[in-house]
Amino acid sequence: MVEFDPYAWAVHEDPYPVYRRLRDEAPCSHHERIGFFALSRHADVLAAFLDPERFSSREGVALENVGDASAVMSFLAMDPPRHTRLRALVSRGFTPRRVRELEGPVRKLAGHYLEGMAQLGRCDFIADFAGRLPMDVISEMLGVPPEDRERLRAWADQVVHREEGDTVVPRGAAQASLRLLGYFAEHVKQRRKRPGDDLTEALMAAEIDGDRLEDRDIIAFLFLMIIAGNETTTKLLGNAVVHLARHPEQRRRVLSDRGLVPGWVEETLRYDASSQLIARVATRDVTLHGRTIPAGAKVALLIGSANRDERAFERPDVYDVGRDCRESLAFGRGIHFCLGAALARLEACVSLEELLARFPGYAVDETGLVRIHSGNVRGFATIPFAT
Repeated sequence: MVEFDPYAWAVHEDPYPVYRRLRDEAPCSHHERIGFFALSRHADVLAAFLDPERFSSREGVALENVGDASAVMSFLAMDPPRHTRLRALVSRGFTPRRVRELEGPVRKLAGHYLEGMAQLGRCDFIADFAGRLPMDVISEMLGVPPEDRERLRAWADQVVHREEGDTVVPRGAAQASLRLLGYFAEHVKQRRKRPGDDLTEALMAAEIDGDRLEDRDIIAFLFLMIIAGNETTTKLLGNAVVHLARHPEQRRRVLSDRGLVPGWVEETLRYDASSQLIARVATRDVTLHGRTIPAGAKVALLIGSANRDERAFERPDVYDVGRDCRESLAFGRGIHFCLGAALARLEACVSLEELLARFPGYAVDETGLVRIHSGNVRGFATIPFAT
């Protein structure tokens, strides 16, 4: 029997052998203690992403039950037609043009933090760069003032934190969620009095045939942006610098051809995804690989496993910045494809281009690496970094 515990693997250096055993021996597995099913093969995870009628998002993306998940996960915790309506409205404030216009500010911001790292010589890549830049970018988009960003980041970190053995949302995470919701409720209230030129204002103005977002929907989306836009991009940047340092030949390739930076980003997302699993709920009995998932059961779609599936990728355990990653499921598929994918890619590519331009010979101290504790997100809390 293959044992898989999402509240334990995130802090392990290499959970991928467990994933391989799941794919080979129990592609539709059941976790008795927590009570969920897990799909580990690429074809099954992809099919579930594309089948919202059988695999519902109504309870959100986490395995824990959080009550009204849409209050903190916005349209990630909705099915059509409500999902269709809300995503269409939100997209009005999250246009490709708005994302493209961020390239210059992101490049300037990256340069600012990298200059500070150069003066230090040795630093913590997460604390001094990867944990700051995404929060600043999202905060600028939302109109969050600089003096509030550190506490928002601390709350966002607390929301996703889980210790080994946790099977419900811990009290600290719940309290941090309430603080964030309260903050954004006040933020929206103030924006109603003093409009600004930011995403919050765009959301309040978004309209389709007279249909507009309610404040509750705007607050939930702002919460989602701070969590998803901060946590996953921070972890992507950290994973990217660690894995390139671990693969000298791939570093030489990127240094000799900076056009491979986007490939470096995509391969990092495939090889060691920031978001390792997404939860769904079975709306009816579903039988896969000889096992029946009963209606109402939680189902974990194991993105991290799917992206290492040899049925979808040649030599999946090899880190290759030149790989064709079009089959990667790092940003999901179907109606819930990540709305922030373009922003995450832009932030990562611009940041890493600037980093290599300044520190082509950077070093990571493996002995000081510290992983985060989370059931969904995989990455580092600390990366000792030498310029």
